[in-house]
Amino acid sequence: MMIGFDGRDYAGVLFDAGGVLVLPDPTVLAPLLATYGADESLETHRRAHYAAMAAKSRSRADESDWDDYNRAYVEVVGVAEADLVEAAMVLGATRTAHLWRWTIADSATALTKLAGSGAAVGVVSNATGQIEAMLARAGICQVGDGPGAPVRCVIDSHVVGVAKPDPRIFDHALVHFDGVDRSDLLYVGDSVTMDVEGARAAGLQPVLLDPFDDHRGADFARIGSVGDLLSGL
Repeated sequence: MMIGFDGRDYAGVLFDAGGVLVLPDPTVLAPLLATYGADESLETHRRAHYAAMAAKSRSRADESDWDDYNRAYVEVVGVAEADLVEAAMVLGATRTAHLWRWTIADSATALTKLAGSGAAVGVVSNATGQIEAMLARAGICQVGDGPGAPVRCVIDSHVVGVAKPDPRIFDHALVHFDGVDRSDLLYVGDSVTMDVEGARAAGLQPVLLDPFDDHRGADFARIGSVGDLLSGL
């Protein structure tokens, strides 16, 4: 099953997990930051994540540097100016790897439809060893049969020992796509520096999930939702 996108057909799709399939749990972060006057709505916190990722990309912060993300996040949810520094610090201390667990419902639905269509799909994520179990527990996806979408692989940077933007992380996924040229695979992520640049270096076609049009005019493909990929089936 080929996937039509951006004027050509692709043999499959690899997905980032954080920011594409799951978000830092807003049901935890909203009441945490409400102490500082933040808006508690889930949609505001969803918006804050993508604005914060755009800020992180603009500063070209590496994977371990989340200072710009934290500052932008608390600004977007409405923390008062006097409390920004403390709120950003508290956010950084609370948003652990295990908090990336809140399912993006429309992404999970689209992933299930893609897998059900016969498209070749997988996951490649910078993580800390937890991502495969978390995705399975949430019913989003798993390798082979199960309650979520069946995928060919879930590659966790901690497990394989290499992280995006290092293009070698994608080699661990490509062994599960036998006979598929890497140029025929899309990679969907939410970071310019980690995902777009990493996928480009690996020879894949990068696609940025940009639901709020934070990267207007960029020189790479963008989608507003994972569901946008379904139109090419």
